[in-house]
Amino acid sequence: MVILYITLNTDEEARAISRALLEKRLAVCTNWFPITCAYRWKGDIVEEPETVLIVKTLPELYEAVTEEVRRHVTYTNFMAQLDVPKINNEFAEWLKEELGNESENLLGN
Repeated sequence: MVILYITLNTDEEARAISRALLEKRLAVCTNWFPITCAYRWKGDIVEEPETVLIVKTLPELYEAVTEEVRRHVTYTNFMAQLDVPKINNEFAEWLKEELGNESENLLGN
């Protein structure tokens, strides 16, 4: 299992992407929440609102998830894959049921 951490501009974008990923069985679960982003841009420090989308999925689905995100938005501020070496057995079973039995060797359990 991996977690994808994706920053977007709005909750509406996160909601639409989440629904598409779940419908296409590219994710087993998603979460999103508002954050404030601060960064340097052309010599200035900028603060602005963003939405973080967290996607729980399998490593081999990263490219398909990326493609789906790009169908919904023409930009992605940030998208990272975070490896998850262990998860609880109940979640692992649910993941296998939803995303396929081929996930069995990828869970680290």
